[in-house]
Amino acid sequence: MDYDDLIQTRYSVRSYSDRPVEQYKLSKILEAGRIAPTAGNRQPQRIVIIKSQDAHTKIKQCTPCHFNAPLVLLVCYDKSVENNNHYGDKRPYGQVDASIVMTHMMLEAHNLELGTVWVGLFNPDLLRDLFCIPAHYEILGLMPIGYPYPDAKPGKMHSEKFPIKHTVWYDSFVGEKQLE
Repeated sequence: MDYDDLIQTRYSVRSYSDRPVEQYKLSKILEAGRIAPTAGNRQPQRIVIIKSQDAHTKIKQCTPCHFNAPLVLLVCYDKSVENNNHYGDKRPYGQVDASIVMTHMMLEAHNLELGTVWVGLFNPDLLRDLFCIPAHYEILGLMPIGYPYPDAKPGKMHSEKFPIKHTVWYDSFVGEKQLE
């Protein structure tokens, strides 16, 4: 798929068929996450693959946003290896890194004609307990993956985007005025 088509046609899928995701496609999605850039190349992402019926039952206890996907990735980052900015502010970058990883995987899934949705609505304490997530791992999100149900379509707000002038301006206008 052409990159412009890829980024313009990807949407959050909230209705999945029961068709299983092929292992080779899962491998390609995980590889897309593995090669994603991370600060200082620290690669703090940690991903739990939810495939078994028992694991799906547990996930459904933690979020109302499972959407009956045949596969779910639980994306975390290891706070003990995340990079800190060396230029004074010392902000940790694990959340940023894991977000980049998740985005790469979502785009690869769409490229493979699979649907995904980024789920941030979950009970982190219950997830941590049910999946034995170590204390030094921060849970970023869940990513249901699967073949979209035949009538799946983008949500009604999918195309509601601000004009570019609302979110971008040139440095010469900073502190003066935004683009008109």
